[in-house]
Amino acid sequence: MSDAKFRDKRRQRPGSGRRLSTRRRGRRHTTSEDRSLALIFPGQGSQYVGMGRQVAEAHPLAAEVFSRADEILSFNLSRLCFEGPEEELRRTANAQPALLTCSLAILRVLEEKGLRPGLLAGHSLGEFAAWVAGGVLDFPTALTLVRKRGELMEEAARNRPGGMLAILGVERGTLKRFVGKVKEGTLAIANVNCPGQVVVSGTEPALRRLSELALQEKGARAIPLRVNGAFHSPLMKESARLFKKEIDRLKLSPARPSIICNVSARPVKTVEAIRQAMSEQMTSPVLWEASIRKMAQSGATTFVETGPGEVLSGLVRRTLDSDVHILSSGEPEKLEEVIEALGKKTDSREGEPVQHSQPSIPNPEPRDI
Repeated sequence: MSDAKFRDKRRQRPGSGRRLSTRRRGRRHTTSEDRSLALIFPGQGSQYVGMGRQVAEAHPLAAEVFSRADEILSFNLSRLCFEGPEEELRRTANAQPALLTCSLAILRVLEEKGLRPGLLAGHSLGEFAAWVAGGVLDFPTALTLVRKRGELMEEAARNRPGGMLAILGVERGTLKRFVGKVKEGTLAIANVNCPGQVVVSGTEPALRRLSELALQEKGARAIPLRVNGAFHSPLMKESARLFKKEIDRLKLSPARPSIICNVSARPVKTVEAIRQAMSEQMTSPVLWEASIRKMAQSGATTFVETGPGEVLSGLVRRTLDSDVHILSSGEPEKLEEVIEALGKKTDSREGEPVQHSQPSIPNPEPRDI
């Protein structure tokens, strides 16, 4: 497979020199961006053994993405995704390239079907899949970059141990006051995921004290996350400095379509703004709720979680009203629902009625980082 670059309007079928067709037999598809369609890419915590396997078996294009990842990293990443073991897949240095590959394999199938989103976003690690989808990075560059990112984050976790705690059911202003009261170490808000769900990172003594304060609130819950570091906090400062050196060496391209970035919940397009957002992400909070609201304000009415799991789908559902359509794509039947639903949406521009598939989505688990 050649280094397919996933770039807007310049995508090629892996292993061939001809352009991809943007049409599917028997169905019309648009080559222009659909501002009502947003793709969102999951972050670490959404991985599971077996992810991507059935999609790769059903779609040769997806299988080629996994094969190319094995070649780029010089180890059998696809086997780790498909077969585990789970403890190896959960390692940050492995989970990050594995999730990126799975998300981009699904994206490759959607692109082949002619779907062109108008907005992109990714949760933490997932933002790097959005950079690829937006033409900022090619796949080989992104894959080696997130592998390095994972290694640096693992190193930071060894050198400056900490953890992450999901706080549910506490008013945001109250939580900020609690964080300010904690003096037993380092503490920082890491993810603002949706109404009623905020994730905090820090040293273990600080997290214990915050948990005590939070649980004084009626109906509050404090859930430790199964991670090995205090991600999106000052404890990642040295790793972020080293990662910035990697980013500064990269040749980046302007984003198209717009990417709503984690650190500001605003669209970024220029190379300078993208480089800054990449550099700041590791120590900055993920403003996910604000990012989803920004996408909705920009015209998004359909959100497709492009990658394994349905965590982000649940966060969107809890953030926006019932008028939006939320689809996941991590399994073959879900992926076909997306293709069918958005194919009908495209056809409706020719005068046919819009029909959407709305799968059942469970309440989101606070596990993305």
